[in-house]
Amino acid sequence: MEKRVDIIIIGGGAAGFFAAIQAAASRPGSKIIIIEKGKDVLGKVRISGGGRCNVTHACWTPRELSKHYPRGQRELMGPFNRFACGDTVAWYEERGVPTKIEADGRMFPTTDNSQTIIDCLTKQAHEAGISVQTQERMDQLIPPDSTDTFWTIISTKRKYKAQLVMLATGSNTIIWKHLGALGLAIVPPVPSLFTFHIKDSRIENLPGLSVPLAEIKVEKSKLKSAGPLLVTHWGMSGPAILKLSAWGARDLADLSYQFHIRINWIAEKQEHCRAQLLEWVSTDGKKQVFSHARFGLPQRLWRAFCRASEIPEDRKWQDLGKRHIAKLTEELCAGRYQVTGKSTFKEEFVTAGGVSLKEIDFQHFSTKKYPTLYMAGEVLNIDAITGGFNFQAAWTGGYIAGESMAQALTYSSVI
Repeated sequence: MEKRVDIIIIGGGAAGFFAAIQAAASRPGSKIIIIEKGKDVLGKVRISGGGRCNVTHACWTPRELSKHYPRGQRELMGPFNRFACGDTVAWYEERGVPTKIEADGRMFPTTDNSQTIIDCLTKQAHEAGISVQTQERMDQLIPPDSTDTFWTIISTKRKYKAQLVMLATGSNTIIWKHLGALGLAIVPPVPSLFTFHIKDSRIENLPGLSVPLAEIKVEKSKLKSAGPLLVTHWGMSGPAILKLSAWGARDLADLSYQFHIRINWIAEKQEHCRAQLLEWVSTDGKKQVFSHARFGLPQRLWRAFCRASEIPEDRKWQDLGKRHIAKLTEELCAGRYQVTGKSTFKEEFVTAGGVSLKEIDFQHFSTKKYPTLYMAGEVLNIDAITGGFNFQAAWTGGYIAGESMAQALTYSSVI
C-alpha cells in the first residue's frame, strides 16, 4: 500500500523531531511523518547526561560555540547565527520546560529528568498532527527523476511517496551505504568521545581520584588538551581525555589506539615546578616528603608520584637529592603513560564521520546534489566535545531544516 506525504523524516531522534515540529509550525496542515526503526523514539535524549538530558551549553556567541566542534566548526558558524544555545533555551522555556546552568556550563531541564524533554517534543509533535511510526525501518530510498518528482521510500511496512525527505538517523552504516549508492561522499566513521585504557602501577589503585586541571599531550603529534582528569578502573577519563579523544578521533584511530601520552598533572611549567620543590627543600626541610600532598594533589596520588620518583617513605625534604627533584618534576609535569585501547564514554557514543560536509548546503541543511533531501545531526560528519554541544548541533540543524522544508513545500504532493 502506497502512502503519500509532504515530508518524511527518517529517524526519531532530537534532530528529526525538531525538524518535524518546526516544519509543521511554519506550514500548518502539511502531512509529515517520522519513521523510527527502534521501539521507542528519542532514545539518546533519554540516556543523555545520566538520564537528565544535557540539552545544551551556556555558550552564547556563535563564534565561541563553533570552537567546540572538531568536525563542523567552520560550517556551523552561519547556522549558529540563526539558531544557537540561547534560542534552544528560549524554545523550551516557551513550551513550559525551564532549564538551569551547572557550574561547568552544561544545561539541563530543572526537573533533572530527560523524560521532561521527551514529553515536550512528543507533545509538540502530536499537537501539530505529525505521525510517528516506530519499529519501521527504511529499506530503500529512490530519488526523483524525470518521470517522478517525488521521493520513493520503501520501509519494512509500506511504500511512501514524499515531496521532501529528511535523514536524521544519527550514526548509521546502513543509511550511509544507501547514500553512497546515491553518489554522496561518506567520510568513514571512527569513534569519538572515548576514555583511555591505561594499565600503570602509578594509578592502578586510585580509581575515582581526580585533578581539576591537567594538561595532556600525545607523543609524536600536535594533539593536546587541558581540563579535569579522572583516574578510572580501566585507565583515565574526564573532560581532558574526552576532549583529546574528540579532536584526535581520526589520528588516534590511525594509531589503533596504541600510543603514549605525557601528563602535566599540575598544569605548571617544569621550571616553576622545580623551583617550588627546591623552595620546600629550604622551608620545609625537616618535614617528610610523603607526609603532606603538594600542588593541591590528592594525598594518594602525591604518594604514588613520590614512589615513582624512588623517594623513600621516610625521606625528609632537606635530604632530597638532585636526582629525586628531577624525577619528581618529570612525574608531576611530564609523566609518560602508555594507552593500550579505548572505551565508550558511558552511553553517549559519538562518531566522527558520516556524510561529507562538502555535500551539504548549510543555509538549508539540504544536499547540493538532491535539493529536496535534507539532513541534520550525526548522520553528517559533525561531532562535538561533551557538554551538550552534540545536542545543540541537532537542535540547530533540525530547526533550520524544518524551516527550509516548510518553505520548499508546494502542496502539490498530497491529494
